[in-house]
Amino acid sequence: MLTKFFQYTEIKTKITSTFTFAYTLAFLLYQGNKIDWLRTLLFFSAMFLFDLTTTAINNYIDSKDNGQILSFDRKTALFIIYILFILSTILGLSLAYLSDLVILAAGAVCFACGVFYTYGPIPISRQPLGELFSGFFYGFMIPFILLYINTPAGTFLNYDLTMTGLSLNLFFIPFLVLLIFSVIPFAVTANIMLANNICDLEKDVTVKRFTLPYYIGRSAIGLFAGLYLLTYVVNIIMVVIGIFPPVSLLALLSVIPVWKNIKIFIEKQSKEETFICSIKNFIWIMGTNSLFLFIGYLL
Repeated sequence: MLTKFFQYTEIKTKITSTFTFAYTLAFLLYQGNKIDWLRTLLFFSAMFLFDLTTTAINNYIDSKDNGQILSFDRKTALFIIYILFILSTILGLSLAYLSDLVILAAGAVCFACGVFYTYGPIPISRQPLGELFSGFFYGFMIPFILLYINTPAGTFLNYDLTMTGLSLNLFFIPFLVLLIFSVIPFAVTANIMLANNICDLEKDVTVKRFTLPYYIGRSAIGLFAGLYLLTYVVNIIMVVIGIFPPVSLLALLSVIPVWKNIKIFIEKQSKEETFICSIKNFIWIMGTNSLFLFIGYLL
């Protein structure tokens, strides 16, 4: 039963959320922030369960169109979605209750995107937006929420909500740092989606799913390689401006296996044989950056 559940929710793909969480946590420690462990664990639990939920929804909906065989009968599969959704919602609302309206709003946006990624009259998954949305929500929103709940109030923004209106002040420098910091998880997460869409291009077209590779053709391969190279440029920038520790430059050594995987994928795009290259590159890039941030904290 547990094996079927893991297959249905594709537990192996949850590296995108867990690695980004670890990467941001390492950054918080290096920056000397005091971790609010209760809210941090609440966020991790809500994030992880909702990640399982979105995958289950995706598989449940897709099975109607592409003949995919689910790990459970459809009634049980739908029941699992409801349970996961309810649990993640309870945890998310608990986090919002212990935080503020910013977390409530951020969580609501994440939940809405997760649900409508596959569900609805115009699912995001059937548009050339999958890479952008997956990169944004995994690469930016996870770091934003985790940083927001573990930094002093007013670090990123402050607001005043009254009966007559809402005033909001955003602070440029913290958000700029967040944007640069988020480029690495954004790029490697988007590339998993991009590699998946490249490999599934012909099959997707048959079920009227027109993803980014359908529109940009062979340029998708160049984008795939370019996003990885961008992560190394950002790593150097973050060290130069003092946001990452100097030891983080050692993460650049991961370019050796990453480039090898890029070349393998360029030569052949296959879901069964070479899609795994995008997973391996995600682990190499996120793993080394997280590791050396943590080492920088220890040093």
